[in-house]
Amino acid sequence: MSKNAKHDIKQLRAIGHKLNPVVTVAGNGLSENVIAEVDRALGDHELIKIKLVVGDKAARAAVAEELCSKTKAELIHSIGGVILILRRNSEPDPRLSNLIRRV
Repeated sequence: MSKNAKHDIKQLRAIGHKLNPVVTVAGNGLSENVIAEVDRALGDHELIKIKLVVGDKAARAAVAEELCSKTKAELIHSIGGVILILRRNSEPDPRLSNLIRRV
């Protein structure tokens, strides 16, 4: 990992620290509605926090990986039951994007 990439991740984690989870994945797992809501939130905000209330650490990691795969997002950080994911938008809305508003 390059020095710039480490700096970028550090900056994204700092932005994400101030965010509240926008979606909670619970007992029903990754339903179509949950995936659609995460996809919509990523389109609006680019960087979002998601709360995972599913099983143990391995189950949370599997759900996070599947969610990122289905939404074409990148996992930035995972701690406990909360993940921070990113999907950059080619034309972000400055009023909604967490990357633009927080900088």
